Amino acid sequence: MSLSIKMDIDAVEDVTCLDPELLQLPDVSPFALKASPQLVEDLFSQWLSLPGTGHLVKSLIDDAKSGTIVNASTNFSTLNAVGSHSLPSMFPSSNAPPLSPRSSSGSPRTSRQKSSPSALGSPLKLVSEPMQEIIPQFYFQNGCPPTKELKEQCLSQINHLFNNPLNGLQIDEFKAVTKEVCKLPSFLSSALFRKIDVDWTGIVTRDAFVKYWVDGNMLTMDIATQIFEILKRPGCKYLTQVDFKPVLRELLATHPGLEFLRNTPEFQDRYAETVIYRIFYHINRSGNGRLTLRELKRGSLVAAMQHADEEEDINKVLRYFSYEHFYVIYCKFWELDTDHDFFIDRENLIRYGNHALTYRIVDRIFSQAPRKFTSEVEGKMGYEDFVYFMLSEEDKSSQPSLEYWFKCIDLDGNGVLTPNEMQFFYEEQLHRMECMAQEPVLFEDILCQIIDMIAPEREYCITLQDLKRCKLSGNVFNILFNLNKFVAFESRDPFLIRQEREEPTLTEWDRFAHREYIRLSMEEDVEDASNGSAEVWDESLEAPF
Repeated sequence: MSLSIKMDIDAVEDVTCLDPELLQLPDVSPFALKASPQLVEDLFSQWLSLPGTGHLVKSLIDDAKSGTIVNASTNFSTLNAVGSHSLPSMFPSSNAPPLSPRSSSGSPRTSRQKSSPSALGSPLKLVSEPMQEIIPQFYFQNGCPPTKELKEQCLSQINHLFNNPLNGLQIDEFKAVTKEVCKLPSFLSSALFRKIDVDWTGIVTRDAFVKYWVDGNMLTMDIATQIFEILKRPGCKYLTQVDFKPVLRELLATHPGLEFLRNTPEFQDRYAETVIYRIFYHINRSGNGRLTLRELKRGSLVAAMQHADEEEDINKVLRYFSYEHFYVIYCKFWELDTDHDFFIDRENLIRYGNHALTYRIVDRIFSQAPRKFTSEVEGKMGYEDFVYFMLSEEDKSSQPSLEYWFKCIDLDGNGVLTPNEMQFFYEEQLHRMECMAQEPVLFEDILCQIIDMIAPEREYCITLQDLKRCKLSGNVFNILFNLNKFVAFESRDPFLIRQEREEPTLTEWDRFAHREYIRLSMEEDVEDASNGSAEVWDESLEAPF
């Protein structure tokens, strides 16, 4: 057997090198080769007739006889080098057939290497393999580690601030670390201090801070994630209202714009509660009292915190922290709560806005259709419930407000406002207009106006998404249950229109709170002048505004 193979190889060596031009083929695609197995056989036979192929086969047999480990990939590379000169137009070096069916290293699928066509060029097109790209790691379970430069810069600041005999800082000294190293609002200092000082030793050492902030990869997180991690309790994946109380306590204790409240702890608590309620009203869109990291990032709280930390006048921080806004909300609640038990019933709420609301909408609110009350007292609305109501009533352009009133009008809860549901609420409006000797507007005309205003996807079926797409959606609810605002909308007060154009960044709530604060301040000044005293209310439990 071996003698026969040897004779064949010797015969191959004597074969004259074939003229490459005789082996030229038209352009052949890989799909054509697969579809024509005979063509592949012919090409393989021509390849075997090359002198280089004979030398390769002979060397492999000699290696096998001598017991030498056969390196197919090396021999294959040698053959490519030889074959490229003998038959440049037959096979590009990356597409030569395998040496053996069992040799994975010689497979054209696994052993292709980048090469350029030979000098003579080949009509067979060279299929270029895509370059492999190394994708850097983009997910880190415990956060992305800081770069060497960032870490060294941070450690330099830490060493400077912690350079004292105790090698640590007490809580009143920790604010510089919060501002300069962590780049966080200063009133988060206490919360950050307590997060690190888990044993309540009253001091945070340098090593403890480095372990939490640098080694814990807090350094590379975005500011929203940093705040979320600092405020949330261990094991929780959300924030509750309680988690914000330490932040508000420090804000009240340190902010110059709230210094006048330091001697009135009761109203410090009321201010803190109002701010927290406003935060959850706007940001906690699920309404479950659990503020997630995604909700925190999508909201404007982080920017408002930074603004409050930089601005000395707290009333200029319109989002959440304005004291004037708190003043307006609390005074409205106090006016309606005639017995001062800190609860409001139906008869109290019907007086809101000079009896602007209809009985039917008030009944829907007390049926807890838009939101379940937190008062836990039957037929009573607590302060938090009132804050949600008032923010929704005075700014019907906001998405939380649209959701609030949509649930009120959607009597069957099917997610669609129908003409019958809207007519149910408008009937009382129509009756009130007749009682006030105003020209009544028929519901058919009102319905046409609403449909033209909202332009719903399905005629006479208004969804929440239809309302959110329209900038005038709030007027629909005013038409249905708030007579005073309905009349104002019909009259188109030019003063209000000009004011909106001059201050486009202000919301309806911002404008209302500003007007109402001025009115309340003027009433207080008049009452002060008539009483000859700076005290507005005599009752010890009432607000000393």
